[in-house]
Amino acid sequence: MPKSIGFKKINVAVFISGNGSNFKNLIKYSLKENSKFKIGLVISNKSNIKGLNYAKKFKIEKKIINYFNIKKAEKDVLNQLKKNKIDLVCLAGFMKILSINFIKNFNGKIINIHPSLLPKYKGLNTHQRAIDNKEKYSGCTVHYVNSKIDSGKIILQKKVKILKNDTSKRLSRRVLKYEHLIYPKALNKVLSNL
Repeated sequence: MPKSIGFKKINVAVFISGNGSNFKNLIKYSLKENSKFKIGLVISNKSNIKGLNYAKKFKIEKKIINYFNIKKAEKDVLNQLKKNKIDLVCLAGFMKILSINFIKNFNGKIINIHPSLLPKYKGLNTHQRAIDNKEKYSGCTVHYVNSKIDSGKIILQKKVKILKNDTSKRLSRRVLKYEHLIYPKALNKVLSNL
């Protein structure tokens, strides 16, 4: 079936620091015919992580950036984004905080997935904090990145019920399944507005 004339997939970069399950999920989604995006680059601040195996497997260009000097690191990243003609950045378990300057350079074009129902439980250890506070629900949120941690405009959220015998690990596994569901949906939603 011929593709519609003028249809160009948006070029996305994914930033990772770990296992890369959201990265892998976005790759799979990007390969579907109705996907609005392709992944042109993966950036990591660590070289020995499982997530980078997916870059190799799916022939996606990867760059490992040393964050020892943040200014230099971010300059390198911005150069890579420009060089690879990246339109949008997806943070997927990237464990570095982006500077205000970096965010301004890519304003409105950075999104993140966070394992809580924002604005509750910004930052780390979200599941344990939700359990400790006897919340009925946890969940995940895809949001725009701004200069405050986990505070940007919400794109999509999914509630996940906290069960009586839940541990942080069990809840985390269940929430991750929903992260995989909503991240590609949120990305497509964002791309419709670009």
